[in-house]
Amino acid sequence: MALDETTEDLARSAAQGDHRALGELLKRIEPAVLRHCGRILPFRQDAEEACQDTLLAVARNIARFEGRARFSTWLHIVTANCARTTYRSLKRRAAEQSSDELPLQKPDVARVSVIAGSRLDLLDAMEALEAEKPELAQALVLRDICQLDYNEVAEQLGIPLGTAKSRIHQARKYVQGALGDAYGF
Repeated sequence: MALDETTEDLARSAAQGDHRALGELLKRIEPAVLRHCGRILPFRQDAEEACQDTLLAVARNIARFEGRARFSTWLHIVTANCARTTYRSLKRRAAEQSSDELPLQKPDVARVSVIAGSRLDLLDAMEALEAEKPELAQALVLRDICQLDYNEVAEQLGIPLGTAKSRIHQARKYVQGALGDAYGF
């Protein structure tokens, strides 16, 4: 989610309390946020819901953007977190609605899109990783979902580069184990 310098300037102004800049910022980032959410969530309506949640989170939390890193980096993290939260919420609602019916099952890759099925399985694996080892999940989200380079991950987490690489490696091994051999990792 590369943003131009005008957008970065709007973010800094919005963080300092400029409401006009915030409105313009939200309009500028919406298409990129929706695209990013669409890469994480398989269905457009789910991606749109996550996009709206992200824009709301940006509006509510822009004052927390300190400008130490680029706004685009901060936005990647907010977007990924909102998309994962939306996924958990949808999963919880589906479980509540189907509690009287069939138990919630993992998607059958023979019956659903391979991409959609693997995304759902990946989100399940990420949810398990986050519950067990949140520090590994953070690093993996920044590297593989937000597509930050290793140096940016280390900087964002405030850890040495080697630690960031190690956490990402451990997280990938965990997720690979959770997904199993069917996905050919």
